[in-house]
Amino acid sequence: MGTVKALVMTGFGLNCDLETAYALEKAGADVERVHLNTLIARDRSISDFRIFVIGGGFSWGDDHGAGVIMAMRLKHRLQDEILAFVESGGIVMGICNGFQVLVNLGLLPGFNRGELKREVALIANDCGNFRDQWVHLSANTRSRCVLTRGIEKLELPVRHGEGKFFAEAAVIDRLIDQQQVMLRYAMPDGSLAKDEFPYNPNGSVSDIAGICDSTGRIAGLMPHPEAFNHVTNHPDWTLLRENYRSRGDHLPEEGGGIRIFRNAVDYFK
Repeated sequence: MGTVKALVMTGFGLNCDLETAYALEKAGADVERVHLNTLIARDRSISDFRIFVIGGGFSWGDDHGAGVIMAMRLKHRLQDEILAFVESGGIVMGICNGFQVLVNLGLLPGFNRGELKREVALIANDCGNFRDQWVHLSANTRSRCVLTRGIEKLELPVRHGEGKFFAEAAVIDRLIDQQQVMLRYAMPDGSLAKDEFPYNPNGSVSDIAGICDSTGRIAGLMPHPEAFNHVTNHPDWTLLRENYRSRGDHLPEEGGGIRIFRNAVDYFK
């Protein structure tokens, strides 16, 4: 197969498109940043791509709840195209505000294919304020998600005010039982945070930081993989460099977040 084409959506407050496009390019994709209105006007089509990403930011200022207005725009103007894209085998990724969009749209958790049903929510952080920090993440090695294949643990930054993952107990149990939870907030040693702040930065139920649908090709996560595209993004990179030097080794330049995007690209290769 030729180069994998990826669409990074822009517009109305989404503001992580440049970093997301850069990370996808580093992962080997042919990336195009496309404004929402361009998609609605049918001047570009989601069907022309294999990966569709809604990145972070503050769409419509989160005035009616994070991701709510963007979700309604997509539902009422592009629902058929998005569902057809998924059925054709495409990957949909929502990061932070994009994750909020996907759950409000009802594309996640996606228990029933082809159905948009809102069953989970991302609500205000338990701490009562915006969190901008790095977190440890434990990846579910049994997850259906194609984005976390080969990943056991990861460090990524979060920056959100409405990042608490919440759902009824039956929905949480179903997500866990069906291996649709792909990432959880963790302690530095890799064990689950068990709601302990600040390791779980927002109070997410069961430490859930990211989920996928039943196909494993629609995924959303609150942490920002595009923001760890180079080792120098990490706040402790100089310490890591010295640790590598003490072992007679060189610190890899690539940031750990690129692995998620490379998994998306490699899925089609």
